[in-house]
Amino acid sequence: MNLHLLRIREMVKKELRQLFRDVRTRGLIFVSPIIQLVLFGYAVNTDIRNTTMVVVDHDQTAEARALVDAFTASGYFRVVERSVRPAALVAALDRGDAEVGLEIPVHFARDLAADGPAHVQLIVDGTNSNTGTVALGYATRIMQRYAAEHTPGRTAAGVDLRVRAWYNPNLESRVYNVPGVIGVLVLLMCLLLTALAVVRERELGTLDQLMVSPLTPAELMLGKTLPVAMIGLIDMATITVVAILWFHIPFRGSVLVLLPAALMYIVAGLSVGLFISTISKTQQEAFMTMFLFLLPSIILSGFFYPIRSMPAFFRTITIANPVRHFLEVVRAVFLKGAGFEALWHQFVLLAVLASLMLGVAIWRFPKTIGR
Repeated sequence: MNLHLLRIREMVKKELRQLFRDVRTRGLIFVSPIIQLVLFGYAVNTDIRNTTMVVVDHDQTAEARALVDAFTASGYFRVVERSVRPAALVAALDRGDAEVGLEIPVHFARDLAADGPAHVQLIVDGTNSNTGTVALGYATRIMQRYAAEHTPGRTAAGVDLRVRAWYNPNLESRVYNVPGVIGVLVLLMCLLLTALAVVRERELGTLDQLMVSPLTPAELMLGKTLPVAMIGLIDMATITVVAILWFHIPFRGSVLVLLPAALMYIVAGLSVGLFISTISKTQQEAFMTMFLFLLPSIILSGFFYPIRSMPAFFRTITIANPVRHFLEVVRAVFLKGAGFEALWHQFVLLAVLASLMLGVAIWRFPKTIGR
């Protein structure tokens, strides 16, 4: 066997023994991503349930009660107060007792049966803009369904609008967010296992022994990164299976498309971790530097906010963010079943970014402590 390969193999074996020697480390590597995926999968959820509602019913008819029942039967709204005074609606919103107010005017049932329009007022608390927007969307769909059931054969301006959502028929935010969580967790594990591991060896003095060994800088770096790359792939596969089986996230694409993107993404993450380890003297410094990179990468990845809604300057910065491109690949493969022909742009950018980051890491990973 080639001498270089032999050295790298022994270095990989040494790293694996060191990683799996401690039971707590094994739990951190394999159990922690699953726990975090479950927590994030339930917590990062913009769907709303049981939104509090106050109802002011001036009509007091069966049709009005059926409208209120349509709201509560959906599971999205929960009536906390009923009244016939408009001031009660305003007071409930002011106090924060209700997030949505529904006011049904007099003659609602009569207007519904006649040719004229039946007016209903819906007031949404916009303090939390996301909750308000989602609640307004749910209420609009409920009203449309109610109108279609109670006014059959009547259409507005002769238009029969039928809406269908592709890829995510129920518009569940979890279906969109969980694949993004996979990318974030893989990056976090890669950064933790590279940046902190190298700095820990520097603090313990074991890195000095490696520096005076016959290992070249390239062999030392490969020996440090290959075990973490394998662990990253295992974690990726594990949390993907959990996402599919536990959260029932549809996987419509091919593993052969997801795998090369994951490899390039892991290489980019490992490269950043190695770079952090070369500029940090202590584990605390490496930990703080890691989060200095991690948080902006997540914010500018499209995980929380659409990139197209960001200012032009920040949209340009996101091009250099591997998290953005990997999340686009993961979501497209999971939800749309996209292939290479649709994702070649993201693959090219991932390959370029991984190569550049790896080159910088190699340049900054010398074999002498003084450099």
